[in-house]
Amino acid sequence: MKPRSPQLSLRLESAPPDPAMRWRDGAGLAYLGSHLILRLDTDRQDPVLEADALHLPLPPAATPRQIQDGVEAWMRREAKRLIGASVERQALRFGHAAPRWALSFSTRGGWVSQHADGSLRFNWRLVEQPPGVIDQVVGQALAALPRQHATADFWEMQTA
Repeated sequence: MKPRSPQLSLRLESAPPDPAMRWRDGAGLAYLGSHLILRLDTDRQDPVLEADALHLPLPPAATPRQIQDGVEAWMRREAKRLIGASVERQALRFGHAAPRWALSFSTRGGWVSQHADGSLRFNWRLVEQPPGVIDQVVGQALAALPRQHATADFWEMQTA
């Protein structure tokens, strides 16, 4: 029997990460290529980004799951807003209409997947990357889309 690689042994023997350490007041959070500090704040009605802190409207006794749900909901809304703006900008740059797109919540795969109907799915965790990376991913995805050719109706309208 072949011995196990040291890297695999380390992964198998390590304990899973403790959610209470990751999802708590004061924890770090990746966002747009930098880090935010997570703050639980009952004075707020909605999540608010101020400077380098994300204030969630949760009590100090919130469970790690409640905190994770709140953070991920905010990040998904941000991903939709930021990726949508980039799709619109990049589509104008390429000179065609913005394609249909949606967010993907898959834990596997790349940043973007293209479907046969020309629609795109962007992984919501792309919002953790710097804005330049988001624009690059969106630009490459739009550049890979098939070109839309003029239809016969278009040419008929031009000659009439």
